Amino acid sequence: MTSNKSQAKKKKLVKAMKQNRRVPIFAMAKTNRRYRQNPKQRHWKRTKLKIRDD
Repeated sequence: MTSNKSQAKKKKLVKAMKQNRRVPIFAMAKTNRRYRQNPKQRHWKRTKLKIRDD
């Protein structure tokens, strides 16, 4: 990937980076461990993002 990315691509990558977090500990404690996993969490090598090359 080039170092000169378009602004739209950067925004999508930043959003994906922020979503790729685990569920906070306080949320697990508050819900009695009902929510243990983040459904949007992904691994960089297993699941790729569907971002077009502009």
